[in-house]
Amino acid sequence: MSAPFIREARILWDWVDEDSYVRQIGALQSLPLRFSQPITIFVGENGTGKSTLLEAMAVAYGLNPEGGSRNYAFSTHDTHSELHEAMFLERTLGRPWGAFFLRAESFYNVSSASEEYDRWYWDKTRRLHELSHGEAFLAVVEQDFRESGLYFLDEPEAALSVSRQLTLLLQLHRLAKHGAQLIVATHSPVIMALPDAQILRFDEEGIEEVAYEETEAFQTMDLFIRDREGLLRRLLAEE
Repeated sequence: MSAPFIREARILWDWVDEDSYVRQIGALQSLPLRFSQPITIFVGENGTGKSTLLEAMAVAYGLNPEGGSRNYAFSTHDTHSELHEAMFLERTLGRPWGAFFLRAESFYNVSSASEEYDRWYWDKTRRLHELSHGEAFLAVVEQDFRESGLYFLDEPEAALSVSRQLTLLLQLHRLAKHGAQLIVATHSPVIMALPDAQILRFDEEGIEEVAYEETEAFQTMDLFIRDREGLLRRLLAEE
């Protein structure tokens, strides 16, 4: 296993405004975080700080808040937090081949920008806006992600069917085997199943490393598959 490009992330709290909402996110009080594997997965309920931290790390590394590589400098709606200004990333001596921030909520904007920034690169038959959302998402991973790169992915499952999530899992696994570091925020029990991934669970109490079987996503999916009728009967009876 090659050393990760980012070894640790910490917040310099003196640089965060006293009135900033990020001070109210309990999980962020657990930093610093150490990254021990090529793949790190952030899991937890909505609002626990997964995407906030991932975004801050990506922007602190020099990537565009709405997504893309270092070449992307567009902005359509400035909504990212100021946390990146207080984010310190401890890096190893190795330098990644490239870096990319791939996020579901602003992927349309990245697709538009790619026609300008990457028109020399993309095959004319593979323009992102000519593909479905899921196809375009996978096309970026397949064509723009390279071995020995650093990649931040925010809820990549949002655009993908279950079978395409398995395709993404295979692609990410191959990248990690060939020197890439990937940091992923996800709700998908499929993506969480990436072999040897470091899984970090976010909640109001903090962040802790857990096994795949300890994640709520796995437990809920497992319960649904094993006892779908019973689970639905109990849920519907509560209405």
